[in-house]
Amino acid sequence: MPLTPISAFRPRRWHGALLPDRARVEIDILEPDLRPVAATADHFEIRNVARVEIAMDHATGLVLLHDPGHSMNERILREQFGY
Repeated sequence: MPLTPISAFRPRRWHGALLPDRARVEIDILEPDLRPVAATADHFEIRNVARVEIAMDHATGLVLLHDPGHSMNERILREQFGY
C-alpha cells in the first residue's frame, strides 16, 4: 500500500513509503478546529477531518504488468530508494 504526502515540501525529504498490504494506518488530528485537515485518496477529498483510518480494500483486485526480467522487489526498491 503506497503512503504518499500531498505536499511536496512537508515533511521535507520524505517521498512516501510502501507499506505491507495488511498494514493499517490511523491518524488522529489533535486540534481539528485550529488546524483544519483534508484527507485525499484516489482523487477523492474530504475536508475538516478529525480522524483518518487507512487500510487496503482486499475485495478489489487488479492485474499488474511488469518486466519479467526484473523482480517486483527490485522495482520497489528502485522506485522508493533510487537503487
